[in-house]
Amino acid sequence: MFEPVGKRRLLSKMVESQIEEAIRSKAVLPGEKLSSEQELCNQFKVSRTALREALRMLAARGLVVVMKGKGIYVQNISAETVTDPIYLYLQMQSESNYILDVIHARQIIEPPIAALAALYHTEEDAERLKKDQSELISSMGNDQELSRLDMMFHLDIAKASENLLIPLLLEPLHRLAPRIRSSVYASVLDARQLAAEWHENILNAILKRDADGARLAMIRHLEIAEQHDKQIIQQQRHDKLLEKVV
Repeated sequence: MFEPVGKRRLLSKMVESQIEEAIRSKAVLPGEKLSSEQELCNQFKVSRTALREALRMLAARGLVVVMKGKGIYVQNISAETVTDPIYLYLQMQSESNYILDVIHARQIIEPPIAALAALYHTEEDAERLKKDQSELISSMGNDQELSRLDMMFHLDIAKASENLLIPLLLEPLHRLAPRIRSSVYASVLDARQLAAEWHENILNAILKRDADGARLAMIRHLEIAEQHDKQIIQQQRHDKLLEKVV
């Protein structure tokens, strides 16, 4: 399957490229075991050091998993595999104003997603959204649990669009959101009630296949969310001023 590599560039990188191409072309499938380290070294004509460096890079990208004592396996690609690097990038790049960056991005992306969900959702999608809403209303959990249920509803709307790419685009934003929503639920008295009410409005429009109604309800829901986020920012600034005074 693999060809010996020369010395024109870093050997480990060339090994990495060949194994990646084998995975991309489905010459090896998710869950399949690759040859042993020694066999791979013989095929590539490289040292064990070069091979292990290539495997390390592939593992870091989520393409393979090296199981000690068991072998090297092609990783099953999941949504998390794709979105983890984006989520990490956003975490590293976001500055103090990232709260508003997140909600503004959601305001651009989520209203048309709600409209798509209204048009294309399946019965399975509808049941999942109704379950999300029921759990949010009945939850006696803490602020972190409420935040998780809140975000799950929105991600399931993305899945209900029946567009494979949309959940992948939205998930990194929503993985930044729980800490924000937890602060909102903890500090804004009517946040839980308003979230439940507007989730209900969005859900009803989706179930009626009212695309425009779902889009408008999502717009209003996220406008209220932005107001709450601004309250949190003001509170954080106030707390910092108090700390300086003390």
